Amino acid sequence: MKASWRRTLLRALGLLALSWLALQLFWFGRIALMTTIDPQSTSFERSEIWRLLVEKHRLPWSQQWRDYDAISDQLKRAVIASEDSNFAEHSGVEWDAIEKAWERNQKAEARAEKVNEALERREKQAQARAQNRGATPPPPARRVQPSIFGGSTITQQLAKNLFLSGERSILRKGQEFLITFMLEAVLDKPRILEIYLNHVEWGEGIFGAEAAARRHFQIDARRLGPAQAARLAVMLPAPKRFEKSPQSAYLVGRSATVVVRMPAVELP
Repeated sequence: MKASWRRTLLRALGLLALSWLALQLFWFGRIALMTTIDPQSTSFERSEIWRLLVEKHRLPWSQQWRDYDAISDQLKRAVIASEDSNFAEHSGVEWDAIEKAWERNQKAEARAEKVNEALERREKQAQARAQNRGATPPPPARRVQPSIFGGSTITQQLAKNLFLSGERSILRKGQEFLITFMLEAVLDKPRILEIYLNHVEWGEGIFGAEAAARRHFQIDARRLGPAQAARLAVMLPAPKRFEKSPQSAYLVGRSATVVVRMPAVELP
């Protein structure tokens, strides 16, 4: 009986391993096709299409593919300066950046926890006072969410957007690393950057450099100047939020910093 149970378990593990290997080969084949065929959509874009249809019952969408040479070099420099300064040199993953982001996130979570604990104590005190007076207790205060810092390279961001969900887990991060290494092994840096710039989000329903340039500056992507390119690059971590506050102090200040860094950027 025990031997039969072991055989069943081994068979199940074997099938699971084969399924995992088949998935990796499928993704590797998809990436290999990208050497000559432009990807039409990404996993993130498809999830956004579904969200917009469900929430808004319509599909406000703008996206036009532009080849590498039809996208301003200023935008390429700005995105690299803002998102991944060592893009031309690294092999897909910046381990030091990941470690620093993890440390910053740990500190941010600890600060948020302290603030929330203080809020909870004040709420209990306010509820006790209201109960003593026979009054209605105040509504609970909104809890503070920690700011999450990313250490992902442009290639990692592309890997996640192309194939994966937005969930945060060790397994998903491990899969992201594998796809990242596949992208770096099969595609050259200009092609990775070209696909990234054509599929990254720049606002609700705004995807790719051409749509972003037209939406935010009413010009073609090839005509973007340094200041415009820097503004778009700084929007990338939170494009929907910055779209609503295009003159925020952070966006203006960070854009100026990126403009200064752009001349030193090495393009692939």
